[in-house]
Amino acid sequence: MTAQRGKDLLLKIGDGGTPETFATVAGLRSTTLAFNAQTVDVTNADSVDLWRELLAGAGVKSAQVSGSGVFKDAASDAAIRAAFFGQTLSNWQVVIPSFGTVSGPFQITALHYDGPYDGELKLSLTLASAGALAFA
Repeated sequence: MTAQRGKDLLLKIGDGGTPETFATVAGLRSTTLAFNAQTVDVTNADSVDLWRELLAGAGVKSAQVSGSGVFKDAASDAAIRAAFFGQTLSNWQVVIPSFGTVSGPFQITALHYDGPYDGELKLSLTLASAGALAFA
């Protein structure tokens, strides 16, 4: 895979409809997607030279998405506010250029607005996975 532009990593929120329509979160300047997997340590006195042993497939998997950028007062901003204040689970998509799309339920765990007196209004948010994610 060749180098990709960071601005092409897109974060989209679903509208909950059938079929569901996804809107790109407007104004984001940076987006991060992190996958995590907890381990289950099964090391015991019989472990060879007491090297740690892990139980395959037993840990909890999760993902975290964060983004920050400028407030644009778009439809996606209204959807984000509604999802945060309602603490609802929404379907989200993270489009990774030339790689694929990660999609599934997420909950907004942090929503920040920053408004310096001599600059633009900024928005940042953090999402936590809330179920199985799909990769297409």
